[in-house]
Amino acid sequence: MDGVALLHPEDAVFEAMLSGFAKQQRGGRRLDKKTVKGRDGQLRRFAKFTDEYPWNWTAAHMDEWMVSLISERGLAHSTLRSYQLTVRLFCDFLISPAYEWAAECEKRFGTHPVQICHEWNTVQHLTDYEGQGERRPFTREELQKFFDYCDDRIDIAARSRRKGALAAYRDATLFKVLYGWGLRRTEGCKLDLVDFHRNASAPELGRYGMLQVRWGKASKGSPPRRRNVATVMPWAVEAVEDYVVNIRPRFGVPGHPALWLTERGGRLQPRELNDRFTAYRDAIGLPPELTPHSLRHSHVTHQIEDGVDPKFVQDQVGHRYASTTAIYTAVRPCLTNPAWLETPGTHARCVVGVARVRPVHGRSSALRSHAPDAASPALRADGAICQTRPSGDFMNTMMRKALDRAFERDADLGDTG
Repeated sequence: MDGVALLHPEDAVFEAMLSGFAKQQRGGRRLDKKTVKGRDGQLRRFAKFTDEYPWNWTAAHMDEWMVSLISERGLAHSTLRSYQLTVRLFCDFLISPAYEWAAECEKRFGTHPVQICHEWNTVQHLTDYEGQGERRPFTREELQKFFDYCDDRIDIAARSRRKGALAAYRDATLFKVLYGWGLRRTEGCKLDLVDFHRNASAPELGRYGMLQVRWGKASKGSPPRRRNVATVMPWAVEAVEDYVVNIRPRFGVPGHPALWLTERGGRLQPRELNDRFTAYRDAIGLPPELTPHSLRHSHVTHQIEDGVDPKFVQDQVGHRYASTTAIYTAVRPCLTNPAWLETPGTHARCVVGVARVRPVHGRSSALRSHAPDAASPALRADGAICQTRPSGDFMNTMMRKALDRAFERDADLGDTG
């Protein structure tokens, strides 16, 4: 900008600052585009609130903005902290000698930017979990009720030849996969057919013994983290295999890599999954605090309840730290705290009978199957898998004909799924 006379110097300098900060975040730190765009929006909103440019910002401006966000918008603790982090990082960028913005502002405006976020006026990160307190996993009864309703919607659509049977079938299977393998919503939606692999330790599960998650949650500008998830719920294998063999080919795009397809031949998006989940949850009267992510929390909680090694569960869901897995669970501390188990007189009182909790069971396709008894191998406490791998076709002739008619109707009506 040296030697250049700007028509509106304040606006031009501010835009240049935002552009430089975005390049530093995206190019230097390799942050996601959504993160960079979100921070740009936060900084613009803060500038609009203060009606000042960054070289005139003060700590009092930050205090006033926080009061406004709390009183008028009721933002969560973690959201406020993220806003403060954005402003702090932007101020660090402006006052860094490497970018020379302080000298530029001093020359043009007779002042310079300063850091306005300090320990004494920002929210501190003091706890492992800052989410909403009402968020929780499903109980086993709630989860069984939810899965049964998913399957009932398939039955109703197929027998009445209603529009949407194909999409309902797909989503019911996806919900079971999120729970069965403990996946995040985005991880599940981005699965491809090739992500399932054989597990030499469980040959009876065929090609579904192991699942490679290639789009795990990224952190600190890193690419998505990958992990391999061992199959621990054989009934979920039945559901996936049934979908792959009998349902997915009906979408008519065999060359597409995605596991979950729409009628238009694209990949299912997380927002579509959210809409279906919310509709089903509300229809059967489950509480609104249950979300698709609650299926992942339920996987962790139920595995720990059934006596599975917490370290194994931690690796399965891709947590770096045991404390993260611990806050996912809704079980008594005796099941996750080794120190508690070592306390005299507590071990037997805590763990006797825990592994005999009746496991949740999802049935594949529209064929009714009964939930296993308490001794079923589907969720055994020792983690062993000894259930025979099912065949590829689970539906009787009558149901097959009903589904054929329903899916043909879907094609005629142009179901968008």
